[in-house]
Amino acid sequence: MKRRDFLKTSLAGVAGASLATLPAVVTGCGPAAPKKADVPLRLSFQEGIAPGANLGEKLDYMENLGIVGFEPGGRGLAGRVSEIENALRGRSIKVSAICAGFGGFILAEDPAVKNEFDTTMREIVEAAGRLGSVGVIMVPAFNNQKPCKPHTLETRDYLCEQLHALGEFALQCGTTVILEPLNRREAFYLRLVPDAAAICRDADSAGVKCMGDFWHMQEEASDYAAFMAAGPKYLQHVHIASRGRRVMPGEDGEVDNYVDGMRALKEMAYPGYVSFECGTKGERTETVPAAVALLRSQWDQA
Repeated sequence: MKRRDFLKTSLAGVAGASLATLPAVVTGCGPAAPKKADVPLRLSFQEGIAPGANLGEKLDYMENLGIVGFEPGGRGLAGRVSEIENALRGRSIKVSAICAGFGGFILAEDPAVKNEFDTTMREIVEAAGRLGSVGVIMVPAFNNQKPCKPHTLETRDYLCEQLHALGEFALQCGTTVILEPLNRREAFYLRLVPDAAAICRDADSAGVKCMGDFWHMQEEASDYAAFMAAGPKYLQHVHIASRGRRVMPGEDGEVDNYVDGMRALKEMAYPGYVSFECGTKGERTETVPAAVALLRSQWDQA
């Protein structure tokens, strides 16, 4: 046998013997991750999206489009629980998130303003739990809300403490609170999804989650990376609008591309809703179904 052939044979034997001593690779331990094609796009509408003269007509329109989530505003929600429950009875549509609606804000320096937040927010959280909502959306502070605690490490620690208490209360009610990052023109505090996810972690409550809004997320380096940074542990909700004028997806043309972020949602098997939060410059009966078709097409591409 030639020396080269001998070496090949010897090395193959050694490799085979080494592999034989290793434990066999175990497959099928636990449920397999869902294929991306199996992750559904669960679209939701805020109350002003669908055309209709009343809530019943709006919900009829949504059902015909295959919309499965309804996102009402939080203002006065406690007094609307029965109305919404009756309107949804027998339908395939569920309440998704609740969009804010509280008074005051959590980072207020004025005790009266902070107390207003505590009182009204908890009222909305209780109503959200009764409706089976995934959570109540909140922003720590808008740019125009003053006097506000300064943007310091101490303020962040204070926010995490406050959120822990609020998150635990939300869990008792069967729901969560959802932090929404905004662009810098609207909020100096909490602008990026990864920052929101880090605050969720440090708040140390399963009742504190975060969300991403495709319109605000134009400040992110990557839609994909932003959603992945939050991951399935913290990402609870998603908003969507066109990426220029904040109108219906598709009304701003080619810039309205969501495939990168959708790919992340599919890879993490995101179970939540993608909810419309936008206006329109066209006829609603035309722009709304066109937007829905666009998102379903891009979801398939992702």
